[in-house]
Amino acid sequence: MSSDPWGRVDETGTVYVRTSDGEQVVGSWQAGTPEEALAYFERKYEGLVVEIGLLEKRVRTTDLSAKDAQTAIDHLRVQVDEHHAVGDLDALRVRLDKLVETVESRREERKVAKAKQADEARAAKDALVAEAEQLAQSDQWRSAGERLRALVDIWKGLPRLDRKSDDELWHRFSHARSAFSKRRKAHFASLDAQREDARKVKEKLVSEAESLSKSTDWGPTAARYRELMADWKAAGRAQREAEDDLWNRFRGAQDVFFAARSEVFAERDAEQIENLKLKEELADEAEKLVPITDLKAARAAFRSLNERWEGIGHVPRDARPKVEGRMHAVERAIQEAEEGEWRRTNPEARARAAGLTGQLQAAVDKLRQQIDAARAAGNNAKADKLARELEGRQALLDQALKGLEEFGG
Repeated sequence: MSSDPWGRVDETGTVYVRTSDGEQVVGSWQAGTPEEALAYFERKYEGLVVEIGLLEKRVRTTDLSAKDAQTAIDHLRVQVDEHHAVGDLDALRVRLDKLVETVESRREERKVAKAKQADEARAAKDALVAEAEQLAQSDQWRSAGERLRALVDIWKGLPRLDRKSDDELWHRFSHARSAFSKRRKAHFASLDAQREDARKVKEKLVSEAESLSKSTDWGPTAARYRELMADWKAAGRAQREAEDDLWNRFRGAQDVFFAARSEVFAERDAEQIENLKLKEELADEAEKLVPITDLKAARAAFRSLNERWEGIGHVPRDARPKVEGRMHAVERAIQEAEEGEWRRTNPEARARAAGLTGQLQAAVDKLRQQIDAARAAGNNAKADKLARELEGRQALLDQALKGLEEFGG
């Protein structure tokens, strides 16, 4: 007869396992020694230990359903209860009992989590419905329409509620979108009608403007053109294509009239042409001040030129932007030079730049020391890593030094 702490084999080859309820028959063994019999059924026991351990891990680390977990537990419990293994079967029953408790606990946790998820989904959909109903009253057609489309995508990504609740909320949500679409459609229909009315009014204004384009009654006609322009602005916009075409015709008629008037007033304009030549000469002198090398002298010279400029009368309207633009360009250059001078002499900015440069220089010096120490110690891998870091710090230092030079060193 052979035995171990958990089982034995009697003279007939019957194998027993010891449990809290006494010895239980495991099976019979006739094919070898008693030791081989015990070893065989102990391996069966170890197999159960492994299976229970794997199930415990699945329950603990995966989303195994409570139903599937309980089925697996029941299957293992049958194997333990049938006593076809030699080992501490009572300990396995205890583990299975604890596993049942764990599964039940997980079941409750999932139930609570599911209820919480449902509450969160309901709250989220309530919020979407409230926002949609608010947007339904908006007149911001583009932004509100885009937001409503975005809300639909958000809705689709939320879990479904119970059918009744989900249908009720969707009905409100859909109704809000429909109400907005109806209001937007009515708005643009009204807008189209207004634009059509504007087109008809502007057609009449264009017709009158074209009929006046050949007039030589300069004063009254010019005044009438101003009135037509006021009526044009008050008429509102027509459809885009019609608006552009009508405006080109309206502006073209005015241009014809005013071009003819300008030609007649050529003698009066001769003085403005002479003024233009004088201002162009002053602009030539001003442009010689650029680039600015002596800010104080340039400022004084420009002030003198500007005083002479102000003493000259009007120039032709079409030439004014160009010649004035030349003087403005010189004035901007002087202003930029003044700003640059201020930046260079600003002690706070200089101090910040100098401080940053000092910090970066210290970091570079420290890295170089660390590289030398690593190479001396034969740690080339660390030295190479520090060398790559040094490249980045050195680049930052070079940039900081360049910035410091802008402050005069």
